[in-house]
Amino acid sequence: MTLRPETATDRLMVALDVPTVAEARTIVEETRGAVGVYKIGMQLQFAGGLAFARELAGEGQKIFLDVKLLDIDNTIGKAVENIVKMGVSFVTIHAYPKAMRAAVAARGDAPLALLGVTVLTSMDDGDLVEAGYAEGVADLVGHRALDARTAGMAGVICSPREAKALRGKVGDDLLLVTPGIRPAGADIGDQKRIMTPADAIRAGADYLVVGRPVVGATDRRAAAEAIVAEIEGALGG
Repeated sequence: MTLRPETATDRLMVALDVPTVAEARTIVEETRGAVGVYKIGMQLQFAGGLAFARELAGEGQKIFLDVKLLDIDNTIGKAVENIVKMGVSFVTIHAYPKAMRAAVAARGDAPLALLGVTVLTSMDDGDLVEAGYAEGVADLVGHRALDARTAGMAGVICSPREAKALRGKVGDDLLLVTPGIRPAGADIGDQKRIMTPADAIRAGADYLVVGRPVVGATDRRAAAEAIVAEIEGALGG
C-alpha cells in the first residue's frame, strides 16, 4: 500500500505546526484544494490535533499523522491498530527494524502508509556523532531505508539531499517523503539539509513536506499554489 501521488497538488504536504486547532482549521479553510495532504505533528497533537485529524479524515481529506512511534513491539502494534481506525493516510515510525516490523504486522491490509523516519532534517553528521552514532547521515539514511523496504514499509522520511541516492538503492519500492523544503529565499529556520521544491522533485522525492513557507505566509493559498506550480514545472507538466 503506497498511496502514490497522481498530481502535483497531491505531492504537497502542509505541516499544521500551530498551537491550536482553531488556527489549524483556518489554514485548512484557506488552502483546501491547493494542498494534497495536511500533516499533524506533535505540537498540534497535544492541543486537540488527534480529534481534528479524525475529523478531517472523515471528510475525505488525506492526513499525515506525524507521531514518530518508537516503543516495544506490543505497544507499537496496539498504537497502529488504533491509528488505522482514525482513517488517516500516513503515519511515521522511527526506522528501527523491530519497530517497523511490529507496525507492518499491526496494519495488516489497512490503507495506511507507514513511513520510516531515517534521520531528522535538523541533524547533520556532527549531531549524529554527539548522539553516539558511528555513521554519518548519508550512510545511516541508506541503511534505514533498506531496513524499511525489508520490513514492508510504504516509504521513508528523508531530507531531499538523500533522495537521489536512495532512489538508486530502493528504486520505486519506497515512497520518499521529504521535509526540509524551502522555496528560494525562504528562511531555513532550524533545518540543515534543505532543498527547493523543484530540486527535491528532480532528486526523486514523491511528497514534499512544507510548513513555515505556507503556514507563515500572508497569503497561504497563493504560497501553496506557487509551490504546486514549481512541482509541476519540475515534473515537466
